Order: sequence, then structure tokens, then C-alpha cells
Amino acid sequence: MARRLDVTGADGVRLTAWDYTPGPTGDDTVDRGAPAPGATGIVPQPGPLRAPVPRPGGHPAPDSRAPQAHQASAPGVLLLHGLMGHAGHWARAVSRLAGGHRLVALDQRGHGASGKPAAGPFTREAYVADAAAVVEQLGLGPVTLVGHSMGALTAWQLAAERPDLVRALVICDMRASALGAASQRAWREWFEGWPAPFPSLEAVHRWFGDEDPWVETPNPARGAFFAEVMTEHADGWRPVFDPEQMLTSRETWVHDAHWDSLAQVRCPTLVVRGLDGELGRAEAQEMVRVLPHGEYAEIPDAGHFLHYECPDAWREAVEPFLNGVLTP
Repeated sequence: MARRLDVTGADGVRLTAWDYTPGPTGDDTVDRGAPAPGATGIVPQPGPLRAPVPRPGGHPAPDSRAPQAHQASAPGVLLLHGLMGHAGHWARAVSRLAGGHRLVALDQRGHGASGKPAAGPFTREAYVADAAAVVEQLGLGPVTLVGHSMGALTAWQLAAERPDLVRALVICDMRASALGAASQRAWREWFEGWPAPFPSLEAVHRWFGDEDPWVETPNPARGAFFAEVMTEHADGWRPVFDPEQMLTSRETWVHDAHWDSLAQVRCPTLVVRGLDGELGRAEAQEMVRVLPHGEYAEIPDAGHFLHYECPDAWREAVEPFLNGVLTP
């Protein structure tokens, strides 16, 4: 089972991390035989209108015991999900990694089981400071950071600002170029178009996987991804996050390019993209060129949620890099 680790982020915000490290006997603590993510489970939410239930495709029932000594001595890997995600979205991917790493996934502020302070802040500085606090409090440094989308930007900004904390970096489908004001307006319109509350989890699957105007072709994995971040209220199913907080978080990065901070990353870095993701091949290869120690990998059948959609192919792309940087 995943072990819950409670930590404190910047400004005293309560954060929840999840330790997916295999147990001392070598048995995997992550359920490899779990049903598809989002099939019936939801993300636990502090103070929900109904009690949280286990997530078949995400975190199993949490175990709050402290990590074992053998785990604490293993090289640390911190996984950072993207906007609207949660730590459990990494579960199927990390369950396929070989042993030898201490694998910790963070529910970032405003997401999952972590705090959602009404007043924020939801700035780039806050997200980066939270990640640094987790690395230091859990003794993960020098850590390998694995980030997806927004989490990848947080990871490379931390690597640029605190090279003493970071051993290596994996960037999954995140652009370094500015997206612009039109992109932010489109996201607001998208949130406003959600038919929430949803009457059932099946309706969540159906809308995000097929009926959402942003879906070009039916995508069951996308529907499952969003079903995992819903919780039931008296009037139906709503996201565990506040859409306004998500827009505020996004506002802090979409208007600017991030090439300068990328060029300041001195550790070995792997840039991974899905063939049908948001990061184009030309931009990804330019990111590798800008990085002092950059490498490139591509997953042919994946979209933006590459580690979630194609966990086996993601492992094949990432594991050789991880083993190389974590081997003394």
C-alpha cells in the first residue's frame, strides 16, 4: 500500500505526499492488478461531504507509517503531477519501475489531499518552494525530479534555483515557450462549459472522454484521468480542486517563456513527449539543445497524459535514464 506522508509547504500549507517505494521484502507496495484508473474510485478530499474511498487506479488505502530505513537510504525520486492532477496518477507508471529508488509522489497545493488555501498563494514561487520543502523534510536530496506538465515546470525551476537539492530531472510533456493570453481565455471558457455537477462517475468518464468539445477523438484514458479527481457532493460529482485556483495557478506561467530557467538547469535532464501530446517535436528537441545535459525520448502512442495512458512505454523511455543517474 502507498504510505501517506504529511509535510508542510511554503507559508505553512499542509501537503500530502505518498511513498510508493517497494517494501522491505521486495514486494511491490503498489497494486499492480488494480482496475483501470478512475473506474470506481475517487481522490480523498479533506472534509468531504462523503467519506473518502480507496482509489483502484490511484492510491490504495493510505498507510501513515514512517518510511522504513531501507527506503530512506535509497536514492530519492519525487514525482510532481500536472495541473488538475494528483499524486495517484503516477501509480501505474511507478509500479512498473525496478527497485532501488525511493519513490514519492506529491499532491501539490490546491490538488488531491493537500491543502487548498482560499487565499493562496498559487504562484510559481509557492509551488517551487513547496517542492523544495518536501525534498528537505523527507530527506530525498539530492533528488531526481520527475514532473508532468505544470509539475515539470516546477521541477526544472527548482533544479535551476536549488542545484544542491537536485541530482537529475525528467520533463514530461511541458513547453518552454509562452502560451499567451488567448490560451488562458480558452481555459476559462472550457471550465465554464463543464456540465458540473456530474450525475455520476460514468457521466464524468463519458464527458471528458468523448463529449468534451476539446476531445478530437474518443479518449477513455482522459475520461478516467478526470474521474479520479472527482468527489461526490449532495448535488452530484465535482472536482476536488477549485477551478478558479487552477486558473490562478496557470496564470502565473502561460504569459512568459521559460527558456532562461531551463538553460540554468545543470543536472542530467530527460525531455519526454507523447507523439500526440502538447509538446511538439521541434520544441522538445530545442529544449534538449538548450539544456547543458539534455536527452530526448518520445512515446509513439501517447498524448499529453503519457505516463497515465501508456505506463509501460513510459517506463521503457524513462527507466534507463533513471538507472543511469541513480547508479553510483
